[in-house]
Amino acid sequence: MRLPLVYHDDYSPPFPANHRFPMEKFRLLHAHLLASGVADDATLLRPDCCPAEILALAHCPEYVARYMEGALPHADQRRLGLPWSESLARRTVRAVGGSLLAAEQALQHGLACHLAGGTHHAHYDFPAGFCIFNDLAVISRYLLASGRVQRVLIFDCDVHQGDGTARILADTPEAITVSLHCEKNFPARKAESDWDIPLPMGLGDDDYLKVVDDALNYLLPLYQPDLVLYDAGVDVHKDDALGYLQLTDTGLARRDRAVIEHCLGRDIPVVGVIGGGYDKDRALLARRHGILHHSAAAIWAERGLG
Repeated sequence: MRLPLVYHDDYSPPFPANHRFPMEKFRLLHAHLLASGVADDATLLRPDCCPAEILALAHCPEYVARYMEGALPHADQRRLGLPWSESLARRTVRAVGGSLLAAEQALQHGLACHLAGGTHHAHYDFPAGFCIFNDLAVISRYLLASGRVQRVLIFDCDVHQGDGTARILADTPEAITVSLHCEKNFPARKAESDWDIPLPMGLGDDDYLKVVDDALNYLLPLYQPDLVLYDAGVDVHKDDALGYLQLTDTGLARRDRAVIEHCLGRDIPVVGVIGGGYDKDRALLARRHGILHHSAAAIWAERGLG
């Protein structure tokens, strides 16, 4: 059996060519993983759209309805930064379904990855920062409510703080929110995660990896979660347009491998979502995101999982 990977052709809907958000990166990531042999279309898992009642575990039902109908107020549209379309609305609920499917696969097999996900700026009743619905919060609430897990830990390595996740899950002690982020970066007004680890601008591979190792060596034994949701944002890369940290491709691979091995070494299932990444060279950006899937596939093979 191959590493479970989740993807759908809906993930890159028609989109303005010069928009700041790189919507085509999901399609390009899919193509890259096929070309490099990490994925094949016969075994890729295709998700259903996330049902409204599951979205409502983490989001205001009226907000969900407003977005799906294209009826967001102007202020929310500006806060989001994405033009509404029916195809984008479908893509949005499909991608939350994809993260949920990947999490279920991780619980079954120990490890799984999504070719999207990590929409950590979405709040209970409004969007922000290119994020509409918060897949990390939805997964956590759903798996906890269904009894599939007793405790989940979100390890968010996107360069931006996971403010939406922290606020939605503030009253859910069984969901531990951990955010490693550049301290001087979006959002200007930070939320309060269970564990915030603000990082100085310009931090490079070795110092960053020490923070990751120290955090996981402390937090995983402390909480002993039943599942780790890993947001593997690549906007920590030195060439990212919005990042301000200085990781290299090698540093990203070391980080992804460290997170996965810390979890699997303690028999904790882990699911990877891709998080943020911004580069005008969209094919290069897709390959950068693919470091997660290459790292996970290598560990899957080494450990004989499946």
